[in-house]
Amino acid sequence: MLAGLLGTAGVLHFAVPRPFDAIVPRSLPGRPRDWTRISGAAELALAAGLLTPRTRRASAAATAALLVAVWPANVKMARDWSRRPAPWAGIARARVPAQVPLVLWALHAARPDRGSGRG
Repeated sequence: MLAGLLGTAGVLHFAVPRPFDAIVPRSLPGRPRDWTRISGAAELALAAGLLTPRTRRASAAATAALLVAVWPANVKMARDWSRRPAPWAGIARARVPAQVPLVLWALHAARPDRGSGRG
C-alpha cells in the first residue's frame, strides 16, 4: 500500500506538476519545477524499491527520510491555503500532522523482520 501511495504521488508530480511547484519552499535554490521533478522521480524509485524484497528495507528507510524532507512543503501549503474556504484550508492543515503516521509507516516497513514471518 505504501508503494501504491508513493507511486501515485510520483506520477502526479509529472502529470499535474503545478500544485507541487506551488508548495516548494522558496528557500530552496533553483526552479520549483526542478524540485517537483526530483521529488516525483524519487517517489517513483522508492515505490519500485518497496515492491522488491531485496531493496524493501533500504527503500522504506529512504521513504521515511523523503517524507521528513518534504514536510516543509506541507507546512508551506498549510500557510498558503489558510485563507481558502474551510474545507481546503482544513485539508492543507491536516497534511502537516498526517506526515507523522506516514513516516512511522515507512519506518515500520524498514524493520528487519518485515515480511520474514517473524514477529
